[in-house]
Amino acid sequence: MIRTSRPWPLLVLAAAFLATACTAAAETGTAEPRPGTAAPAPPPAPSADAAVRTVPAGQWQKIKDAGMVRKGCPVTSPDQLRRVEINHHGFDGKVHRGVLVVNADTADSVVRVFTELFDAKFPIRQMKPLEEYGGDNTASLAADNTAAFNCRRANQINAPTKESPHANGRAIDINPLENPWQDLRCKCWQPSAEHSARTEGKGKILKGGLVWRTFVNEGWVWQNIDVPDYMHFDTGYPSKPYTGPSPSTS
Repeated sequence: MIRTSRPWPLLVLAAAFLATACTAAAETGTAEPRPGTAAPAPPPAPSADAAVRTVPAGQWQKIKDAGMVRKGCPVTSPDQLRRVEINHHGFDGKVHRGVLVVNADTADSVVRVFTELFDAKFPIRQMKPLEEYGGDNTASLAADNTAAFNCRRANQINAPTKESPHANGRAIDINPLENPWQDLRCKCWQPSAEHSARTEGKGKILKGGLVWRTFVNEGWVWQNIDVPDYMHFDTGYPSKPYTGPSPSTS
């Protein structure tokens, strides 16, 4: 029998050496790009990425189930509302997707306001519609939730329903824990007195500050009641269709 030489062990060793060298180059960042290919572009900077949508049937049913649409409430049809989906910076430093349900005539203004707040990196704890809390305003405030439309229950603090900015979807409460309101029924701050002092602080609203200027420039009014309500912006009381910034603020 004639035996022949078998060179394959040398080939295996050579292939193993090349694979090890390529791996090391990749791990140390020394691997060269393929000819004719560009370096990958950096990821785009996050944006508010706002979207205004009609209220879907499933959400409208949740709103009704939560008792936010009932006899005496000014909103009776989903066509009167809009679902604003928009990114916001959280207290954890990350970008989160939020939802506000507002009157259709305020939707574009809400987008402009919250886009500006996003670009300025103003932190918002969370932003969920009130039906996620069963229409319970007290639970939403306790969760430091930023929210808008709600025809509140009779046992909760409220303006006359037809005149109420919240019941019409033309009011927004922002970071309630950092910007509480004073409840005269108990002579206490809700949801907490922890941040009742109007001093600088994360997520707080101050007269003349960023959030105040952004809303006022759009024609909104801050804490439009007779007691301190630092979280609250609306377009006027009694609520009426939003017409845009006044000549003095435009």
